[in-house]
Amino acid sequence: MKWIVGLGNPGASYRNNRHNVGFMVIDRAAEQWGITVGQHKFKALVGEGHVKGQKVYLLKPMTYMNLSGESMRAFMDFYKAPLEDCIVVYDDMDTPFGQIRLRYQGSAGGHNGIKSIIQHAGTQSFNRIRVGVSRPAPGYSIVDYVLADFTKEEAKTLPETVQLAVDALEFALDNSFDKTMAKFNG
Repeated sequence: MKWIVGLGNPGASYRNNRHNVGFMVIDRAAEQWGITVGQHKFKALVGEGHVKGQKVYLLKPMTYMNLSGESMRAFMDFYKAPLEDCIVVYDDMDTPFGQIRLRYQGSAGGHNGIKSIIQHAGTQSFNRIRVGVSRPAPGYSIVDYVLADFTKEEAKTLPETVQLAVDALEFALDNSFDKTMAKFNG
């Protein structure tokens, strides 16, 4: 079993925000894999299906970003799901827009969703796909930046980046995360 958690905020007003790129990746993966993400469980929208012969769960925490770890912990406890079978997908300002970076450990780097996951998982070691949203211009509010929609220019190429993240997820279903990092961090 593999489980993938995409971070974002619930509600139509947040749908196209930079902070919701994790939800966008889950939605694209669900579409590609024929999984409906609609069950309300574990303070999340959850979908389950089979991809490449593997049982896969897709989660979109509905707790708002800062409490994402609550949803993840509830899923882990119910399914006794090993953290090493999880991949968390989220926005990252230290990764240039249009790129993804894969890591299996590290600090939250100021990302409140990741802070919550570290707190509830009790470790900084878990697989992650960071989707680049770049940093705002100096003097621009970080909160306003991540809660703003992608620009029209960014929106043109965003689907390619989201698809790249889905490609990495799919590769990780039957390859080690180390091998996945080697392929997609190049």
